Amino acid sequence: MRDLATAFKERGEEVMVLAGSGGPLFDALKNRGVNYRLLKNMVHPINPLKDLSAYREIKTCLRELKPDLVSTHSNKAGFLGRLAANKLGIPVVHTSHGFLFGGRKQKLTCRFYRLMEKYAAARGDLVIAVAQSEYDLAVRLNVIPPQKMVVIHNGLPESETSSFAKPEKEPAHLIMVARFVPPKDHGTLIWALSGLKELLWRLTLVGDGNGQAAAEKLVNVSAITDRVDFVGFRDDIEELLSTASVFVLSSRREGFPISILEAMRSGLPVVASRVGGISEAVVEGETGFLFEPGDELFLRSSLAELIADPALRLHMGQAGQKRFQDKFTLDQMVEQTASIYKKLVYHNSIT
Repeated sequence: MRDLATAFKERGEEVMVLAGSGGPLFDALKNRGVNYRLLKNMVHPINPLKDLSAYREIKTCLRELKPDLVSTHSNKAGFLGRLAANKLGIPVVHTSHGFLFGGRKQKLTCRFYRLMEKYAAARGDLVIAVAQSEYDLAVRLNVIPPQKMVVIHNGLPESETSSFAKPEKEPAHLIMVARFVPPKDHGTLIWALSGLKELLWRLTLVGDGNGQAAAEKLVNVSAITDRVDFVGFRDDIEELLSTASVFVLSSRREGFPISILEAMRSGLPVVASRVGGISEAVVEGETGFLFEPGDELFLRSSLAELIADPALRLHMGQAGQKRFQDKFTLDQMVEQTASIYKKLVYHNSIT
């Protein structure tokens, strides 16, 4: 969203970002000259009173701004934003970065999120799915009709620093960038590596979250404490990736993770679980390896192969970098998104 807002401003469009939290997002928008406003009542957990206030706050902002188009991102903002825009007769596009009803075991929770998305989608003009797998899921579960959806993969700006990785360097340096929350499943990666003590490798875990203490305990129990670095939240991801040899993501649930595109852009081979749209980015055996979520043994064997073969790491990293440049750049995402926006604005202007 930050990159899209910047790109459209650079194209001469008038852009305003409404968000429920500031911090790094607003700092980045300010540095890029993009206008923004804080939605004071937009909070992360479900809170009926706050959510009703946030809905009214969004409607008030939209009445004042009179935009030609509303583009919503994230699940709660996407729900409330679509309802508010629809009420005011403004065309609205929602970009789903991962449907909440996908990959969840609780049937009641899944049903709730399906009903909420179905209700919101009926009041929006279009939903952009960031992966074909997300599109297929919504259509298969009869949540969103196919004629109201389109797939536009996430894209990243090409590197401004030229800090590309040298994956062939020894010893192998593994890196995972993910918050310490259950869906990211750091445990499977830690257990997999605990069986590779005879090989030379080092692991850097980037991110924060409530699950970090449990991961640190598991590393200690696995007797690999001296090989694993917990570096917390970082904003210099590109620089960290440039020091690595292999990127790993052991998630049990994903949409279309930006972290994998960042790794491919840096020239790293990727070892990741086969969930969400990951297989749309990573080509098995060509740019990396894919494993079923929780499959510790396959993950271990894939890592062992890459740790032991610097030439393979280099080959896969170069193939991944080329794939990123061919398919997942920011320019490509912006062009596809702009085309969708223009069609909706034009259609609305003549109806």
